[in-house]
Amino acid sequence: MKIAYLCQYYIPEPSAPSARISEFSKQWVLDGHQVTVITGMPNHPNGSILKQYKGKLTVDENIDGVCVLRNWLYATPNRGVIKKTISHLSFMVSTVLLSLHRLNKIDILIASSPTFFSAFAGLFISRIRKVPFVFEVRDLWPAIFVELGILQHPFLIKILELLEMFLYSNADLIVTVTNSFRDRLIERGIESGKIIVIFNGAMVSIYRPGSKDRALVEELSLEDKFVVSYIGSHGISQGVNTIVNAAEILRLRSNIDFLLVGDGAMKKSIGQTIIDKKLSNVKMLPPQSKDLIPDFYRISDVCIVPLKNISLFDSFVPSKIFEIMACGIPIIASVVGEAKEILQRSQSAKIISPESAVELVTAIEWMFDNHQERSKMAESGRMFVCDHYDRSILAKNYMNHLRSIVL
Repeated sequence: MKIAYLCQYYIPEPSAPSARISEFSKQWVLDGHQVTVITGMPNHPNGSILKQYKGKLTVDENIDGVCVLRNWLYATPNRGVIKKTISHLSFMVSTVLLSLHRLNKIDILIASSPTFFSAFAGLFISRIRKVPFVFEVRDLWPAIFVELGILQHPFLIKILELLEMFLYSNADLIVTVTNSFRDRLIERGIESGKIIVIFNGAMVSIYRPGSKDRALVEELSLEDKFVVSYIGSHGISQGVNTIVNAAEILRLRSNIDFLLVGDGAMKKSIGQTIIDKKLSNVKMLPPQSKDLIPDFYRISDVCIVPLKNISLFDSFVPSKIFEIMACGIPIIASVVGEAKEILQRSQSAKIISPESAVELVTAIEWMFDNHQERSKMAESGRMFVCDHYDRSILAKNYMNHLRSIVL
C-alpha cells in the first residue's frame, strides 16, 4: 500500500506525534509498504529551524526508507497562542501549495493532529487525489484549550468546534489514541463504526531495560544519586512546577536529585523559580534527540508523569508512560481516568493526586526506601508493554484497518 502520512511534527523533532508517526512509518516500510510523510521544517519546540533546513522552501529526504517531504512554515517557539496559530496556518497553506506536485501516487492519506489545521490540508489533498481520508486524533482540539482557559470567546469556540465536526464528518476513518477519545466523539454524534482506537505504545526493541550509562551519569554529576526524572514538554498542561515544589521540600536530601529534560512554554519561569529558590538538587536540560531518550530513562531510578488537575485529562493517556515502562523504570503519575487505569493494570506505578507536591514527596520517599518493590514494578511494567503496547504490533493492527477502507 502507498500511504501518505501528514503531520506538522516529525523527527528529529522531540515530540510524541513525531515518535508515533516515525515508528509506525518505519514498521510499515519494513512490512513492504511505501510511506511518504508530509511535514514541516524541524523547529519544535524552540522555534529555531535546524541549520541544514534553514532558508529552504522544500526539502525531500529518505529516513529509514520513509520518503519525507518537508515544507516551509512560519517557525515560532512553543509559546504564545497567536504566533503558534500563524505557524499552524502557514503549514496548512504551504502543505497544499508545495506538496501536491511532489507527492507520488498514493492509496490513502492519514492526517494527524495536532494540529487540526493541517488536517484540512490532508482532507483537500485526499479529495484531489481521490483517496480515502483518515483523521488521526491525538488531542481534542479545541476542547483542551477551552479547559486550560486559553480559549474563552464563545463565538471563536463555536467556529472551531464546527470546523472540528466538519473534519470528523468528512473522514472515511477516524483513529483515536484512547478509548475515552472515542467515547467522547460518539457522544457528540459521530458514527461509532468509523472510529477505531490505535493506542500509543513503545518500540520495545528500542526502549528496553539496561544499566545506567556511566558516562552520562558522570557528565550530569549524578554519581551515587537517586535520580527522579521528568522528560517531556514543560507546558501549561503538565504542571512541572509541582515537581519543583517537591524538590524544594526534599532539598536537604543530598542523595536525591531531580532531572528535568525538555522545553515548553513554562520552562523559562520554571528555570527562574529554581534559580530564585537556589535548588541545587534540580538539573534542567534542553530537549534531547530521540535516540538518546532511552538512555535518559535508564539513568533514572523513577520517572514522573505529571498532568494538571483538569477534568478533560481523564481521557488523555501520556504516551511517555509506555516508553518508561518498556525501559523498566517505575513511575509516579499524577493522572486520572484512562491513564490511571492503564498504570494500575500494569502494576508499575504509584498514582498520586494531580498538582500535589506533598503526595509527590511521599511517593518519592517510598520509592527510595523500597528497592525490592521498585524492581517488581519495573519488571511488571516492561512485561505489560510487551504484551499490550508493542508499537510494532500496533502498526500491524493499524494497517489492517487501513486496508479495510482501501480495498
